[in-house]
Amino acid sequence: MLIILGIESSCDDTSAAVCIDGKICSNSIANQAIHQNYGGVVPELASRAHQQNIIPTVQQAIDNAKIRKNDVNAIAFTRGPGLLGSLLVGTCFAKAFALANRIPLIEVNHMQAHILAHFIDDPKPPFPFICLTVSGGHTQIVLVKDYFDLEIIGQTLDDAAGEAFDKTAKILGLPYPGGPLIDQYAQQGDPNAFHFPEPKIPHLDFSFSGLKTAILYFMRDQLKQDVHFLSTHLADLCASVQKRIVTILIAKLKLAAQQYGIKNIAIAGGVSANSGLRKDLADTALENGWNIFIPKFEYCTDNAAMIAMTAHYKFLKKDFVGQDVAPSPRMKW
Repeated sequence: MLIILGIESSCDDTSAAVCIDGKICSNSIANQAIHQNYGGVVPELASRAHQQNIIPTVQQAIDNAKIRKNDVNAIAFTRGPGLLGSLLVGTCFAKAFALANRIPLIEVNHMQAHILAHFIDDPKPPFPFICLTVSGGHTQIVLVKDYFDLEIIGQTLDDAAGEAFDKTAKILGLPYPGGPLIDQYAQQGDPNAFHFPEPKIPHLDFSFSGLKTAILYFMRDQLKQDVHFLSTHLADLCASVQKRIVTILIAKLKLAAQQYGIKNIAIAGGVSANSGLRKDLADTALENGWNIFIPKFEYCTDNAAMIAMTAHYKFLKKDFVGQDVAPSPRMKW
């Protein structure tokens, strides 16, 4: 029996999960509400909260899986990318746990783990498939040929889609995290009420910085004419912004599928929980004969289940690291 304990601490969620023989048996997550006071994640506060949360979160994951810590065969952790202080907490805990229990240590790339979250539950995507990974820090289109044979074929040149959602929410006066709130309001609004520009970026790459600026200037001009504009048009604004971000993502995904002749399409990352993206993806799949794959909501946002699942496949390859491993905030694959 192969038991792997996974640790995720790349940003502001402390998570621990247990994978037994390739099946996730527990997935515990501790959130950090303190960042709502600042309109975004404060790195120093995040790392301190990880220190407080990691031991009880790991214990909860072990208890929920009905195992003992001595039963664990290997421990995995997110090495990067992410916030350095947050990554340090998870890395140091994993190294200490591995040393104390004399078990192997497995490093995991956070973005690869988002993609391999598709192998937690059925249906699992067959190789090769194209995966759109969208989160607060990353937006990438990845050609997935095997578990660890992945090629980035498109990515953002500046800001990520998740950041565009959150920064727009801040412009609209919504509390952090604003992305999910835009999704909620969008469901009550008219997506065609306002038109925002689509950046003309060649090939499969993205850019969202210009869109954020356009939204900022639009709101500035409208509020000069009508101070109540925001309160009376909030739902329509959210729906219109969401439509533009989603259409940008879907257009590039369609182009990638056409260029590579692949009809197995997946999405991953926190923004993949967005209802507008999911609906448009389903509609596009119907039009183009795609087979689409989307993880459960709990495996879309940052979680340790995806870390443990990735580590399961790395363990089978005996892909371990030594105690000299250090976190890598800008880790690439």
